[in-house]
Amino acid sequence: MTQPVKPKKPRGRARLIEGRCIACGARCQSACPVNCIDMNDAGEPIILSEKCIGCVKCVKVCPAEALEMFFTPEELKILEELARRQEAAGAGGAAEEVDEEEAALARMLAAYRGVWVFIEQTEGEPAKVSWELLGVGGELARSLGTELCAVVIGRDVEHLCRESFAYGAAKAYLLDQEVFLHYRTEPYLEACCYLIGKYKPEIILMGATGMGRDLAGAVATRVKTGLTADCTGLDVDDKRNLKQTRPAFGGNIMATIMCDRFRPQMATVRPHVMKMPERSEGATGEIVREQCAINEADILTKVLEIIRDKKGDHVDLAGAEFIVSGGRGMMAPENFSILKELADELGGVVGASRSAVDAGWMPHERQVGQTGKTVRPKIYIACGISGAIQHLVGMQDSDVVIAINRDKDAPIFQVATYGIVGDLFQIVPAITQRIRELKNQGPEAGG
Repeated sequence: MTQPVKPKKPRGRARLIEGRCIACGARCQSACPVNCIDMNDAGEPIILSEKCIGCVKCVKVCPAEALEMFFTPEELKILEELARRQEAAGAGGAAEEVDEEEAALARMLAAYRGVWVFIEQTEGEPAKVSWELLGVGGELARSLGTELCAVVIGRDVEHLCRESFAYGAAKAYLLDQEVFLHYRTEPYLEACCYLIGKYKPEIILMGATGMGRDLAGAVATRVKTGLTADCTGLDVDDKRNLKQTRPAFGGNIMATIMCDRFRPQMATVRPHVMKMPERSEGATGEIVREQCAINEADILTKVLEIIRDKKGDHVDLAGAEFIVSGGRGMMAPENFSILKELADELGGVVGASRSAVDAGWMPHERQVGQTGKTVRPKIYIACGISGAIQHLVGMQDSDVVIAINRDKDAPIFQVATYGIVGDLFQIVPAITQRIRELKNQGPEAGG
């Protein structure tokens, strides 16, 4: 006797719930893989139901839960019939039905394990952001119950493997070949993709530096996965998805982004955003030596000469321990001289907000914030800076933040350790004078 044919589970069609759309910026339209969503003048979706394939991607991405799946009466009857069969199968001890597409996705995701950190180096000198990433990478690895690995690519760079063990790595993948002596996108891209294809990491972290941004984008494109740039926070959920937090919509909100259907999950993080982990002297780990078949003759880009930056007035803003920053409240470029006097007394440097840089009062290399430098000094003094989120994400992890502003409601006071409401043109010189007096008293007190 033939078995009855099991009806196929209907997917339904997406439908807008009246009055719920918040015009978030066409996220649903961007998520739709078959272009069945248009937007009206009010920023609300118009769903072409005849083209909808019921993939539910628009429903999942909607922040206001303004979309739902709609089923015809005939489809509802099929769903009820399948539910009855499922209930009967459950009573008989049969396994729960698993969607074939979802099962294939689950198998693919399960094949990827491990947290990798790319150790950026130039002529064997490591970038400090790599050690910072090993710190946060270690936290992610412990949450996932997997190992933290370093990826070291270069020439005569095995010492960086041992250094990575001191900062928490349990394993280091080493590609030490002449072709990697100087950074070039193509050979480093081939090396990373070779390692990814062979060992399948689930998370890869890189520094948001010139090199890291170039390499991360190329790798993500080649392996067809997602990449979140300039993250300010990293965590994992209960499904092993990397929760990548970064400023969005011009810095007006903090968005958490996840790549739940592709691997590896990739993110870049700016220097000084993550806390530097403690160094463990004598820590050891496993070095996995690999060779990638790359011929120098096949690389189109050649390094002919290295020209050093010999600018004598260069300031290491990101590495400074004391920073005195000015914003639009400084009123004019010449007024930054009072900040320079205070910074000199503290042994620090002068920074600026984006508004001050855009006004031409300070060079871009002095800018602190989302589109400038991320800093983590011992003391950060914000003078005449209102505290837009673009600026806050660049300095909020300072040990001590001192804010000076006439506006008592300025957002900068929300992250300040100490706040002074008043005229900075009186307060800053007074602080400078007091520091000078204390420094002059020092030798007398000691003598």
